[in-house]
This record gives sequence, structure tokens and C-alpha cells, in this order.
Amino acid sequence: MALPSVSQSPPFHVTRLSHVVLNVSDLGASRHFYEQLIGLVVTAADEETIYLRGVEEICHHSLVLRRSDQEPTAERIGFRVLTDPDLDAAASFFETQGHTVDWADVPHHGRTLRVSDVASTPLEFCARMSTRRREILRFDRFKGAAPPRIDHVQVHVADIAPAADFYGALGFRVSEYASQDGTPETPLRSIFLARKGNANDIVLLSNEGPRLHHVAFVVHDPSTVLLRVCDIAASLGLREHVEWGPHRHGLGAEQFLYLRDPDGHRVELLSPPYQLIDLDDEPYGWATSDRDVANTWGPSAPATWRAEASRFRGVAARAPTPAGPSSPAHAA
Repeated sequence: MALPSVSQSPPFHVTRLSHVVLNVSDLGASRHFYEQLIGLVVTAADEETIYLRGVEEICHHSLVLRRSDQEPTAERIGFRVLTDPDLDAAASFFETQGHTVDWADVPHHGRTLRVSDVASTPLEFCARMSTRRREILRFDRFKGAAPPRIDHVQVHVADIAPAADFYGALGFRVSEYASQDGTPETPLRSIFLARKGNANDIVLLSNEGPRLHHVAFVVHDPSTVLLRVCDIAASLGLREHVEWGPHRHGLGAEQFLYLRDPDGHRVELLSPPYQLIDLDDEPYGWATSDRDVANTWGPSAPATWRAEASRFRGVAARAPTPAGPSSPAHAA
């Protein structure tokens, strides 16, 4: 299949991944995990919701945890657009494409547009969010990994080609991808798509979906921080929450560590991805048979990492069509 055609004049201007909303069973246990181990800053909290952000982030939140009495699920993925008029342009675009759009009143946001992508992944777009002072110089408050900011999400999708085309039409660029032979001539296994100027904002992988595989946060000094997080996990009695790593990805080249929160939602901590700015930065293809795709050394990914992901609330997941190859699969 061909790589997606990337619009250089998209119908509206997406600037970056903004936030992820997760439904959790125990807010106290989840807060302990994300505040003490991951090291996110709690901006606000009540009996139903916790808002968190990275230590460099000025916006009110990049992760929202909502208490749920039902099975824990992912709720939705949020993107920022440049201006309020971009929201109106987005609504018009999605309506003409046959998508159902909804305007939602979301706490701490400006106007918020909700829609699903072609893979049925629930999305929301906003242009404004309330702000707080950055915590970057409050070293006395740093906990866990103290990640600076959110970086990307990975979503499992049943049909990767139309999903990649959807984001290409919105101006998302391809940085890297994996296919059977490392070229666009064979079906994609995974693809990195970016808007904010580095390697990825959303990663798509062919698998049962839509499901949220992970949300990723950047860390500085990863050679030290990722190992320290593992030690902190052991000290907090959370050793079983360390799923895979620290290792280094081939595709994307980042150092990484994957952890599972108390409900099984997956978090990646990773070194800062490389920049993707100039138009002559061509997409790089990997063959799925290459042993270095997922990690360049150490044990391969565990079966849980390959198969398990968070379902989106109220969205039925479908088997991949066509099924992706069983050889190593990767997303950073």
C-alpha cells in the first residue's frame, strides 16, 4: 500500500497531541501511581476526576483520570488546534466527510469539538485551555520520572490504511513506518504520524482495534531516570507494574520504559524524539523481520505488550483486516 498523502494545506491546523482521558476504578490508587511513580503534577482533583500535567507544561492538563464504576477504559484522545476558527473549519470538514460532530462543554477547555476518526477512535479538539505556572524550576517538588510533557499516543486499529489516510489529510507527516519488507509496497504494520515537529504525535499499529496501546511522556536524562523509576517502583511495592524496559527502540531510536497503571492502562516514558521539520525529511521504512525494529538489544517485547491495550468506552474493537504479520511489531 502507498504511504498516506500528506496535505500541505490541511482544512484546519492541528498543532499537537494535547491530552488523554482515562477511566479508572480507584482514583486513589491511580493518583499514587501517576503522581509518585510517573511524577506528573496534580493540577486539580476531586472525588470524581484528577487532572495531571508534566513539569514543563503550562496547560491545565495532559492526562485526565475519571472514576468509573464500570470496566476501566480509555475515554478519548485530545488534540490542540491553533485558533478558534480552526474549530469551525474542523466541524465543517468532518461534516462534509460524513462524520458526526458534537460540541461539548469540557471543564478547563475553551470550545471543544468531538468526533471519531475513521477507525472509530474518539477524539476531541480544542484551541484553548486554562493555564498554570510551569513547575520546571520547582525541583523540590519533583517526583518519580518528573516527565516534562506528553509526547504521543499509540492506537491499535483494525484497518491501518484508511486510518493513516485520515491523519494525512489533516496534515500529519510520516516520520517512520514498518511493513513486511520495509517499503510501502507491502501492507503497513505500523506508522508514525506527527504534527508538532518531532517524530510522532500519534502512532498507528495494525491490531484489534480501536484500542489505546499507550500514552507516552518524555523524560530528560533517560539513562538515569528510567532506571531510577524502576527502583522507585520496587520501593513503592509497584514492581509488577514495570512491563518492559529500559531498552532502546530501533524504529524511533528512543530509550524507553513501559509501565502499567493499576487498571492496566499503559504508559511509556521515553527519551525526546528527534525533530521532524524540513520537508525533505523522508519517511524511513523498517522491515518487520528486522530484529532491531522493536528494540535494539535485550529481551523482546512480552506477550502482554504485543496483545493487550485499553478499549475505548462504548466502542467495539474489530480484528485487523488484513491481519498484520506476526513478526516483531513496534511503536515507540
